[in-house]
Amino acid sequence: MADEKKKLLGKLIKKHDGILPLEPAWVCRSFLPAGYRLGLATYTVEDPKRGEICERWLASTTKADNAVGPEDEGFSYIKADAVGKKNLLLKDAVMAAPELIVGETYAKKYKDMVKRGSLGRLAKIYDFAVRLPYHLHQMQKDAAKLGRNSKEEAYYFPPGVPMLGDDSTFFGMRLELIRAGAHKQLLAQYLTEWQEGKIQTYAQDWILHYSIEQKLHHEVGYLLPAGGLHAPGSAVTIELQEDSDVFAMLQAVLSDGTQVPKEALWKDVHPDDRAKHGVNAVVEQVDWELAADVKFAEKYRLVPTLRLEQKDAGKEEWIYYGGDDPKFTGTKVTVNPGKTFVCEDKGVYSVFVWDGQGTFGGLPVEGTANRVGDHTRDEFLVTHDRAIRPLEITNTGDRPLMLIKFFGPGINAKGLPRVKAFQK
Repeated sequence: MADEKKKLLGKLIKKHDGILPLEPAWVCRSFLPAGYRLGLATYTVEDPKRGEICERWLASTTKADNAVGPEDEGFSYIKADAVGKKNLLLKDAVMAAPELIVGETYAKKYKDMVKRGSLGRLAKIYDFAVRLPYHLHQMQKDAAKLGRNSKEEAYYFPPGVPMLGDDSTFFGMRLELIRAGAHKQLLAQYLTEWQEGKIQTYAQDWILHYSIEQKLHHEVGYLLPAGGLHAPGSAVTIELQEDSDVFAMLQAVLSDGTQVPKEALWKDVHPDDRAKHGVNAVVEQVDWELAADVKFAEKYRLVPTLRLEQKDAGKEEWIYYGGDDPKFTGTKVTVNPGKTFVCEDKGVYSVFVWDGQGTFGGLPVEGTANRVGDHTRDEFLVTHDRAIRPLEITNTGDRPLMLIKFFGPGINAKGLPRVKAFQK
């Protein structure tokens, strides 16, 4: 079976000169209402228990960890089109022939990663009608107890879409509470009352009183290390993160009154820790040093930073970065109408076309942004051997062509900007 997949992959790479078109991977969340800004004609699915479509995962080798849903929810497929009868799961392709996708040197360096079919990062675009629950993503020491990975993540808020009502994100906890030594007790008390069924409408007030508000703006994002407390606002968000779907939800009721299932608190807590420590097992998964940083927004803010500019053709900007040798990186490429921009990279990456139309390495592309349209020409994986050669991006439309490039660990390790938290 692996040989058949490798053979099909080889044919697809040859046909498209190393640029693999991908099928969109739509993801539901049962307790999070959709914001209807992903350019779909309908957001409903056959099984109402799954909720509505509110996320799209991009070049994903990660399964969406939902209680209800298909076995392949979250996974991306390579379009087999005329070469094969059935689309090829990207994860299977990486496992069957990592050298064809990421290159031999990279495959050897990250052999454990590619052995499990991973590209080491997960990109997604999500769209919720309300602020997400106050929550955390487990650090590696805690995620490893369940055989999973930590989840550091970074946000970019694309232009041209409304923020809706909850246009602020809340981070951490107020410093005066931590200095007073009341932080763990307050959180534990709240979670205990939730588990006992006493929490009702004041859940939203809890984060307003005890967390730190940060107004959101288009084009400006944040890097959030694992273990950080946060309640993201309702902006359409293009996110890049480690390849993981771990979380612990810490809020019982959303701002619209939607009840968050209690089991969302325990999803990635080891049963032994839950039995021994109760809600304190979750309290201890918080990175409290990070939560106490009153300058978090300033120190972890991501501002587009120029990588490459080509006269009047366009430019490429870093929008995902961190410190030295970050876990993932990403750029935004903007090509002006009627112009061609040439890029050349150091390794495999995926592409999501947000807006405009044109060609990418000769293949037709079109982004729908906030408009309803088809999603058959807006997502690609660029294999290592193609990425390291000059690649032309041509804008054939009358408005800027904008796309995002997502890279995994170790591909861009030098010459990067740093968020303030990692500046020397």
